[in-house]
Amino acid sequence: MRLLLITAIAAASASTALAAPAAIQVRISPALQVEATKTYGPREVQWLADDLKRLVGQRLDATGVLDGAQVELTLVDAKPNRPTMQQMRDKPGLSYLSHGVGGARIEGKATSIDGTVTPISYQWYETDIRNSWYQSTWGDAETAFQRLASRLARGETFASR
Repeated sequence: MRLLLITAIAAASASTALAAPAAIQVRISPALQVEATKTYGPREVQWLADDLKRLVGQRLDATGVLDGAQVELTLVDAKPNRPTMQQMRDKPGLSYLSHGVGGARIEGKATSIDGTVTPISYQWYETDIRNSWYQSTWGDAETAFQRLASRLARGETFASR
C-alpha cells in the first residue's frame, strides 16, 4: 500500500515538474502609448506593463493553471489616481495631494498547450472617489492587475468559455 502511495506521489510530482510555467507577454496599446507620451510619461506606462506581467506570472506560477500556455496581454487603458511626475512637470500647479479615481483595461488571449485559444478581457475602474485618497499614483490600476491575475489563476476565465 505504501509503495502504491509513494509511486502515485512521485508520478504526480514528475508530471508537475515537466510542465513549464506560462509564457507571458505584455504589450502596450498604441493609444495608451500616445497618451503616455503626451501626458503620463512613457516610463510610467512601461512600469505598469512590467508590473502586470510580474503579478500575472506570480499568480499563475503559484497555481499552475496555465502551465505551458502562451498568455498575450495588451494594456489598453490605464488611469492614475494621482498626477504622474511628467504631469506635475508639465503643469506646475498640480500637487501630489490631488487624487481621483483610476483603473485599467486589459485584453488579450491565452493559448493552451493543446492549441485552444481563450480570449481575455478585463477592466476595473474605481467608482467612488472616497476610496482613492489613500492610493498611490497607479493604485487602482494595480488593483485591476491583481484582480485579473487572481481570476486567471483560479481558472475563472476558462470556466466561462
